[in-house]
Amino acid sequence: MSLKDEAAVVGVAVARAEGADAQLAMPDLAIVAANAALADAGLERADVQGFCSPSGVCDHGALASQMGVPEVSFSATLTSGSGGGAGALALAAAAISGGFADVVVTLSRYESAPRSGGTGPNALLRPPPGAAASAYGLSGGPGPDGALSAPAALRSYGAAAALTANAYLHRYGISREHVGRWVVQARANAGEKLSLDDYLAAPLVIDPFSELDAAPGIATSYVAAVVTANVERARDLDQPLVVIAGAATGGSPINGAPWQGPAELVASSGHRDVAADVYGMAGASASDIDVALLADDFSPWVLMQLEDYGFCGVGEGGTFVADGRAVVGGTVAVNTHGGNITDAFARGVTHIDEAVRQLRGTATNQVPDASTALVTGDPGTMPLSAVIMRRA
Repeated sequence: MSLKDEAAVVGVAVARAEGADAQLAMPDLAIVAANAALADAGLERADVQGFCSPSGVCDHGALASQMGVPEVSFSATLTSGSGGGAGALALAAAAISGGFADVVVTLSRYESAPRSGGTGPNALLRPPPGAAASAYGLSGGPGPDGALSAPAALRSYGAAAALTANAYLHRYGISREHVGRWVVQARANAGEKLSLDDYLAAPLVIDPFSELDAAPGIATSYVAAVVTANVERARDLDQPLVVIAGAATGGSPINGAPWQGPAELVASSGHRDVAADVYGMAGASASDIDVALLADDFSPWVLMQLEDYGFCGVGEGGTFVADGRAVVGGTVAVNTHGGNITDAFARGVTHIDEAVRQLRGTATNQVPDASTALVTGDPGTMPLSAVIMRRA
């Protein structure tokens, strides 16, 4: 079964808790984002039939009730948080392809997580409050994976990601200078200045990560909303037609505990199977992609995914970036909005927003004549995910 070209993204919006909305609670901010995305599409709340999201975003029933949606015929949440950021959009397309709904709203959110004391480390590099090692088998203690990770002080998202990053850098001889060139480029895409010397001078928090390598904590919250509709209905709406050409969710189960996997898989984003699936459905390859919005809670992930999605050979991500092939006008334009490492841990939804704007031709850092975009979910636990969209 394929959902190729059966659903289109017709509305996008991001609502931030700032200005007039500064005091809004997260459910209210979700309504602001959903309403704005519907307005972008030229649709009303009464047109909505379904809701999708990555895990832990919102109660769809409460949201529908507060928005005044008369009936919901589809509601689903994709597991694994940011790994399913792109996959939540695939879930919406599957609902439309399967005939469960004609119009679906997909939501994701970022909760405020300011840096501790303004000096770091940021939220992704800190262990969770109260996290402590305990012996395997004790009541309330860790499971088998935790029995390894907790005593080894692998108690934060960043600590676990650092294992994969170090394995990758060591296996392929990739330097922090290579990674730093990507961070400098990402900042430039976001309109910020950062020199390679500044990057290399930043103190390490968890080797090989400094704060510049991880999505920052910010003192605000936001919700991103994406409206997806049946293609036939989308043709009559306000925005240029952007169809979902391919989608994939899955990957290798070993990604849940990467230090237990084979060396080649540990030293990768784990996306190779997902890449094959999404390209297969879309009938596309890396050479067809104009814009790649690659999940980047941590900077080395971009280099890994450039390899896993076939933009360069395995182990060549560092030189691909250093040679200027990941910029507007290069082989493929990557994270043209700057990505999560210049903004926040956003479960990938700002990448979807940027992909749609690129294909409409309205992005700030616009790729000329962009017609096809790839969006990926974070490396990590299943399901890993990816979506390919194209301008019809």
